[in-house]
Amino acid sequence: MKKIAIIGAGSMAEALISGMISNHFIDSKNIWVTNRSNQERLQELESKYQISTTYSLKELTTEVDIIILAMKPKDAGIALEGLKDFLTENTLLVSVLAGVSIQTIQKLVGTSNSIVRAMPNTSATIGMSATGLAFNEKATQKQIHLVDTMFNTIGMTQFIKEEQLDAITGLSGSGPAYFYYLVEAMEKSAEEIGLEPELAKQLIVQTLLGTATMLSKSEKPSHQLRREVTSPGGTTEAGIRVLEQHHVQEAFVSCIIEATNQSKRLGKMLSSQLNQKQPQT
Repeated sequence: MKKIAIIGAGSMAEALISGMISNHFIDSKNIWVTNRSNQERLQELESKYQISTTYSLKELTTEVDIIILAMKPKDAGIALEGLKDFLTENTLLVSVLAGVSIQTIQKLVGTSNSIVRAMPNTSATIGMSATGLAFNEKATQKQIHLVDTMFNTIGMTQFIKEEQLDAITGLSGSGPAYFYYLVEAMEKSAEEIGLEPELAKQLIVQTLLGTATMLSKSEKPSHQLRREVTSPGGTTEAGIRVLEQHHVQEAFVSCIIEATNQSKRLGKMLSSQLNQKQPQT
């Protein structure tokens, strides 16, 4: 592979840059990055990762294999309008734009390129993302494998249908925030029961790591693992009883459903706005 271009220089772009370089997916000098106007940010990435940066779309797209769309979704219309004259039929577009459909991307660039949509999460910054991938009918098996390998540099991947991306957003895209929210509650409770913050954090983090490892290694379903910890008349049962009284499990189900529905609403609104900005031909 000769070259990867990234449009956008935020945290997700940096996570991909770091993952690709550290996992020897591509040589750093063959990663090219641009953004809308923040030259200081480009210089920071260039210095940190020895990548190439430019504001010339011609230079960015010359002999490029993959263009990663990582700008803010609201800026996609302007960015793709400027990009379309530099695309060839062999250019693979990879989008990490939340809410921007493959159909909208195709309409904005006015070409029939191979397109893959990806929904990573913020754990990509430490190489632990859970990423959903969906592709259009133009994507070849070679291209699909290439993108899968690329996103495996920042975590694990799952191929899904594009219509499932909203569900992925609600479940794993927003998922880290749900666990951080739970940790906040555990930290507050630790203070209430007399544990020092630093000690509490160490215990909470190790408990989460141990639980995640158990879930990944055990063939038992989560409800069975929970029951094995919950001895009749014991401390865990007493705690679980309070959670049930407050309908915590139902609240989490409603939370993820609402996040999924919000992803659908935002996606429709964003696609409508981007399509309205298209010049009439």
